[in-house]
Amino acid sequence: MVLPLSAMNKPLFLTLFVLTMAALLFAFSFFRPTYLADPEVLGILIIGQIVIACLCKYKQSFFGVVMIAFLWAGVRLQMSGAWLQGRWIVLAIGVLAGTIISMRERSHLFESIHLISFTCVLSAVVSATVSAYAKEALLKSLSLFLLFMYGVVGARLSVPPFEPEKFFHNLLRCCEFATYVISIAYFGLRSSFFGNPNSLGAVMGVVIIPVIFWGFLCAQSKAQRHRLTLELCLAATLLMSSLSRAGIAAALVSCLLIMIAQRQYRLILIVALGGVAIAAFAVTYVPRPAELLEDSPSQSIASLFLYKGKPKLGLLGSRRGPWEDTLKVIKAHPWFGSGFGTSVTGESATYFELTRSRFVNSRMVREHGNSYLAIAEWSGLLGVVPFYVLVGSVMYYAVKVLIWLQRTGNISSAAVPASAIAIAGLIGAGFEDWLFAAGYYLCVFFWANAFILADLVNVREAMPSTDSRTLVPDPQFAPSMVAQ
Repeated sequence: MVLPLSAMNKPLFLTLFVLTMAALLFAFSFFRPTYLADPEVLGILIIGQIVIACLCKYKQSFFGVVMIAFLWAGVRLQMSGAWLQGRWIVLAIGVLAGTIISMRERSHLFESIHLISFTCVLSAVVSATVSAYAKEALLKSLSLFLLFMYGVVGARLSVPPFEPEKFFHNLLRCCEFATYVISIAYFGLRSSFFGNPNSLGAVMGVVIIPVIFWGFLCAQSKAQRHRLTLELCLAATLLMSSLSRAGIAAALVSCLLIMIAQRQYRLILIVALGGVAIAAFAVTYVPRPAELLEDSPSQSIASLFLYKGKPKLGLLGSRRGPWEDTLKVIKAHPWFGSGFGTSVTGESATYFELTRSRFVNSRMVREHGNSYLAIAEWSGLLGVVPFYVLVGSVMYYAVKVLIWLQRTGNISSAAVPASAIAIAGLIGAGFEDWLFAAGYYLCVFFWANAFILADLVNVREAMPSTDSRTLVPDPQFAPSMVAQ
């Protein structure tokens, strides 16, 4: 494999690491040529070469490689099973390479949020030692460490220091492309490759709609605004068709807070009317998952979106059972919990040993219906403290951006979409379990964005703005460039 000339500018250790991985792939292909007849093995080798090539452009491309690896492992596509293990290899490579580059450049400061995140890992390890499934809990603690480590030394490098908006404009293009692809898959091919409708709702409500809505607000031309309006309607239709109340609430509150901070009160009314129209369209014309509507006596909009077609269970009927089960476990294991990433179930430990496969049995993790209750069950009332402090830190940064946005009106700042994603994620996590599920693609993206948001807020060289409503980016929300 021929490396780009730009690789020569990288640290020596990173260059040697890339060359070593390339040599290992070549040796495998040379000494085991029969494996190349297997399409899956051949595909893995090709992807391995792509990963190695992306290491040479780590800042520009490796963030996308990590996201694709985790997304591929969680959707219904070919070779998704191989990525259940491959995603961790990619993440570990990203951590190692990011650490080498960070140590060489020293372009980012370490803040309190980074120390808090590693305290959470320590708490997870402590809870794992008292778990009935200690090995599995320790493995999940290791995955949490890799996730936070990548966020600290890897994801932050993906944001250009002097042009942070460039990263989010590239993210906007990816969300636009994803909206068309998902729309064709769901509406055209009737292929729900996200599986659970709540996963579709989470992706739309936490990532795609907040990012596209930000792009709509800072559009520079009528053609761009019309295109983003169409994409926003498609994304909203996908969100409404999932009937995911968590995703709908996440997108609604996130966009609403941005509009209030911008004083776009007329736009609030337009968005509200448009949302009702899209919801009515989704109920009338878009096919709905049959498992969500069984025994449904009513097909009204209120019944479908508030009660999911089951008004007899109440507004939170589907969540009440998991919440009660979680509270029982917390009372039974109040101090150190059941072990990070594992739950107390009706099955014995012997059952899991006998049914063990290539990855951790999913029956060790039951539904909780709330990420904050889930982490309290896993880590206990003592171990959950650093996790709640970490969540509070992310909320603090997001609120700080909203206050600054209301003061300056600078919608084009990179801190705005980062804050919108953080707010949507924290709201959605109140009704889903994914916030600390390190193997879930949305969890990886959320925490990478959270550490990027902390950089955008915690700048050291701030210059006061003279105009309270200027559209010039405020240095307060530019990422830290050079360590002082």
